[in-house]
Amino acid sequence: MEFLENYEPLLKAFWYIALPISLFFTLQTIMTFIGLSGGETDIDSDAGDGDLPFEIFTLRNLINFLLGFSWSGISFYDSIQNKAVLIGVSLTIGLAFVGVFFILVKQILKLSENNSFKIEDTLNKTAEVYLTIPEAKSGKGKVLISVNGSFHELDAMTLSNEKIFSNSSVKVIAVENTLLIVEKN
Repeated sequence: MEFLENYEPLLKAFWYIALPISLFFTLQTIMTFIGLSGGETDIDSDAGDGDLPFEIFTLRNLINFLLGFSWSGISFYDSIQNKAVLIGVSLTIGLAFVGVFFILVKQILKLSENNSFKIEDTLNKTAEVYLTIPEAKSGKGKVLISVNGSFHELDAMTLSNEKIFSNSSVKVIAVENTLLIVEKN
């Protein structure tokens, strides 16, 4: 890094931070996009309401801060003569980088949707009988039910003393293990 030899110490420091951090950021970004991030992220999507959805002190946030800090220091070095003000502006921009990352992650987490099927989600929903359901829990039939926008074919029984024939509409009143208990609508 011979080009840094004639620079003032503060500008050298900004460059010594900016170059390796930029390289590390670039590698980290490429690895993330091709799926080689090792499966670990800085994001905890199971956070409760009102809590931050991620940790504040992480390697990724440190990298974001140092990127903003160093490159703004380099960019404004000739514009801002007072070095204390320059460092203050660089610190503020570094913190702004972290803040922007927080906002972006929060917006991305809003897009996530849990479409995993839970049989409990069928309670009180209407289904269509696919295979006739024998009376009084004497055998199993099948129903088609929509949960979270996808259809599921599930085993069903009824408590009533009459069969429920195919194409009938039923309501799920209980769940026993993986078996739906239904009644005619």
